[in-house]
Amino acid sequence: MSSDGEVAMKAKMPDELEPPKGSSNDSDKKADDKVTINGTDGHQNNQTLMTGQPSNSRNRAATIIFTLKNEVGGLIKALKLFQEKHVHLVHIESRKSKRRDSDFEIFINCDSEHEQLKELTELLRTHTDIVEMTPFDNSSLLADGLDCVPWFPKRISDLDLCTNRVLMYGSELDADHPGFKDQIYRKRRKYFADLAKNFKHGDQIPRIDYTAEEVRTWGVVFKELNKLYPSHACREYLKNLPLLTKYCKYSENNIPQLEDVSRFLMERSGFSIRPVAGYLSPRDFLAGLAFRVFHCTQYVRHSSEPLYTPEPDTCHEVLGHVPLLAEPSFAQFSQELGLASLGASDEDVQKLATCYFFTVEFGLCKQDGGLRAYGAGLLSSVSELKHALSGRANILPFDPMVTCNQECMITTFQDVYFVAESFEEAKNKMRQFAKTLKRPFTVNYNPYTQSVDVLRDTSNINNMVKDIRHELDIVEDALRRLGKLQRD
Repeated sequence: MSSDGEVAMKAKMPDELEPPKGSSNDSDKKADDKVTINGTDGHQNNQTLMTGQPSNSRNRAATIIFTLKNEVGGLIKALKLFQEKHVHLVHIESRKSKRRDSDFEIFINCDSEHEQLKELTELLRTHTDIVEMTPFDNSSLLADGLDCVPWFPKRISDLDLCTNRVLMYGSELDADHPGFKDQIYRKRRKYFADLAKNFKHGDQIPRIDYTAEEVRTWGVVFKELNKLYPSHACREYLKNLPLLTKYCKYSENNIPQLEDVSRFLMERSGFSIRPVAGYLSPRDFLAGLAFRVFHCTQYVRHSSEPLYTPEPDTCHEVLGHVPLLAEPSFAQFSQELGLASLGASDEDVQKLATCYFFTVEFGLCKQDGGLRAYGAGLLSSVSELKHALSGRANILPFDPMVTCNQECMITTFQDVYFVAESFEEAKNKMRQFAKTLKRPFTVNYNPYTQSVDVLRDTSNINNMVKDIRHELDIVEDALRRLGKLQRD
């Protein structure tokens, strides 16, 4: 797990409050049991292995970690693909999985040209389960003099390279998860994880035939939360929820399909949905927001505890997040958080992740002379929504410089909640905060190409100025025509 993983990007929802649970990731403390293949001994530092440079300046380095499918000669078939695609192997080893105690993973450090690596990963998926791929496609960054900047996606399709790096859950569950001993539920979770792993940019999101048990669980959550929304949710949420009922079939007896939700969001705010198997690192999750892509789970929490989930599920996503993502001002706020994270240091990404946590997940705002919730962690949690607006919670004004240092509580209610006067105020404060981050450049999102431009030289900046002038010309023309109509 990277240092980014200290704050999970989506909160666990403690509807039926339980005491904090200890970590079950004991496997992280076990020896790697490495078996090297290329003669490198097990004492070599992993970080050294993962930062090898390409063999020539045109090549890209990448680290690929995968598990073999249950077939004879799987490793030989996988390695043959590297040979066929002329991908140079810098290092290869097998090691005990930190994700599944019973499995071994193949760790490969390689380099080749971009297109060859891309073709290789597509072919690898037919013989292996790719657990993680860390691209080091820094050619454009090197050209911009940004060789010390962490890799980040520059096109929306680049999200294919980083959205399978699931840190927690996915198809594997901790021992204290409500569904841990339910083999049918675990098999179902693997089904959802596989759908997410196979998804590529441009694909339609698979439609799910939810079981009667899953619909009943959803129905309990939907019914209890809808009792609270009129008095607890912000007006933007209340405006968009009926639209989702109309266009995406939100109801107590129906779980919305993510493809329908994604199309609705695209028309309302330019956001789209991308299925994900579980928790992503803050860096990877925020990178999606930069392209107006929201990573969304499709599975439903375990039926034994319908008002509690230790992880984000589709109830949290479509009830908590989606109604606000349909609001243009909130969508802009979310995207700007993502754009600020691109190429930022681990420390700054952590600060942005914490601000995300206390706004998009657990934020409050002032409306109609009182407090209302806009955070998805609150709007999908019966008990915490009541608590946050009970008058007993500790509430402070939203200030990114303060908020970014607040501890995020995962299995209990938050120690403090932050309130903003409006989305616009929160957005303006985050813009000022982003200027304090230690990043040697600024990025601009191009909605026509769904890509980001690094603004680090006068040429890029001049192009942006031309676009702004063109938009101002349109505004000037509209005002001129309006004035003429009023005079006539």
